[in-house]
Amino acid sequence: MDKMIRLTRQQVREIDRLAVERYHIPGEVLMENAAIAAANIATGMISSKDRGEILVLCGGGNNGGDGLAIARHLHNRQFAVKIFLTADPEKYINEAKTNWQIVQAMGLPISRPQLEAIARERPILIVDAIFGTGLTQPPRDPFAQIAAAVQKIGAPVLAIDIPSGLDCDTGFPLGSACIKATRTITFAAEKAGFANPKSREYLGEVSVGDIGCPRELVMEAAGFPA
Repeated sequence: MDKMIRLTRQQVREIDRLAVERYHIPGEVLMENAAIAAANIATGMISSKDRGEILVLCGGGNNGGDGLAIARHLHNRQFAVKIFLTADPEKYINEAKTNWQIVQAMGLPISRPQLEAIARERPILIVDAIFGTGLTQPPRDPFAQIAAAVQKIGAPVLAIDIPSGLDCDTGFPLGSACIKATRTITFAAEKAGFANPKSREYLGEVSVGDIGCPRELVMEAAGFPA
């Protein structure tokens, strides 16, 4: 895949839709592939000398579903994992709901903490799966406080698809707060906003994860000949 391909929010939605409708790839397969790719990056960010938990911050949409799936893959790799929910899990639907049911059945540590509890954590890695590319408005409180707590903790941060709070199309924060990642794993291709030099403050090092979308589909959506 040409790494210079960059996708807008609308193009990402179109790829997701056509992957399911035209290519018959279940959403669960795409989420599973995303989780495996992210777990591979997360594993590489952790030194063999590191001892402690991985903190996975999960929002209420598909990005949160990615986080839940990543948490179980990291658990299966024998890492200590703690899931912090930033939204009501009853709102999960489709593949995100499936992964919510799986992590519950696995008995993974799950909580909806107060902000003070987040700030007291001392994880070896934070996985940011709060908001994805679909965010179009400034996040409401308590997101700003969560972002501040993450920065105060000072642990390495892996952002899933895009740092929470960053606009997919412009590369600027949508509001006053945005997660600052050490690394970002984005899926299928880079996002349009990543071309903005200002976005690097939040993205860190960027990797593109293969989630199984046909190359032809990504090229078509981006307006390039396959």
